[in-house]
Amino acid sequence: MDIGEVSKRSGIAPSTLRYYEEIKLIASNGRNGLRRQYPPSVLERLALITLAKQADFSLEELHVLFKNGEKIVLDKEQLKIKASEIDRKIKRLEAVREGLTHASNCKAPSHLECPTFKRLLATATNKKIKRNA
Repeated sequence: MDIGEVSKRSGIAPSTLRYYEEIKLIASNGRNGLRRQYPPSVLERLALITLAKQADFSLEELHVLFKNGEKIVLDKEQLKIKASEIDRKIKRLEAVREGLTHASNCKAPSHLECPTFKRLLATATNKKIKRNA
């Protein structure tokens, strides 16, 4: 498949495909004229890269996943660590959502007078915000 078809089928821009090739996350198997050619298996690898990016894996972490060249090696311990990080992020985002929902319904004259919203602000900045006297 040429780079245009891979881009269309994967939803990934050709410039990103070229970058992934440059940093050795994917490999072309030659050229047809000026167009890079890729094996069909590149689509599965790109799907895995996309999933890993959605899970907040860094490009460096992706290199670890692909450390054996063409063979994809999923380090189960690394996957468990990433799943735990996602759980923590979900809990943090749920707390933020609940705080925002509360603030939107709060009867206080100002959000900054709402104790729940002030706690949300303090949590967001990891600092205690003093009440205005």
